[in-house]
Amino acid sequence: MANTGADVVPLSPRKRLLAASIRLFYRNGIQSTGVSELCEVAGVSKRTLYQLYGGKDELIAAYLEHMSDKLVIPVERKLFDDELAPADRLAQLFDRPDPERFRGCPFHNASVELTTPGHPAQPVIHAYKENFRRRIADTAREAGLRDPEDLGRSLMLLYEGASALATSTGDVAAFDSARPVAEKLIREAAA
Repeated sequence: MANTGADVVPLSPRKRLLAASIRLFYRNGIQSTGVSELCEVAGVSKRTLYQLYGGKDELIAAYLEHMSDKLVIPVERKLFDDELAPADRLAQLFDRPDPERFRGCPFHNASVELTTPGHPAQPVIHAYKENFRRRIADTAREAGLRDPEDLGRSLMLLYEGASALATSTGDVAAFDSARPVAEKLIREAAA
């Protein structure tokens, strides 16, 4: 029987606003995306946004909470790819991203844009970065690599640098330069 669409449940206004923020904040930037544009894309009124989220700042925090899911960000999925050996998962963090879709780390981008002390998104950003570092260290531990905490910090620093440089220059080749360094660190930790 063909799907007539009658059984499709429309997204709630809250979910539509979140979907609009995911689409617009990453592509255009947080500060460049206004409340009017968010509401237009979501098909809701400004009043609805303020009733549901209290304001743009709280929507930003909700956007980042959503993005912190391990399966949303492609680099995160690599760390959970059980078909690869743990050491290979670490090296795969440095695969060249698709230049047409890559706009950097949404958490780094948000941190650069949101400089107001006490912004509701700051704790979400800090928690994500700590969890990402911990996942890298846990993967190093799973691989049986020496000093996984130190290796996790080093690989995260290398990844963050490659990602920031690629974002700043618009050239994802930074990952091509970072990968051999990452592989060397992984080899040395295995010896």
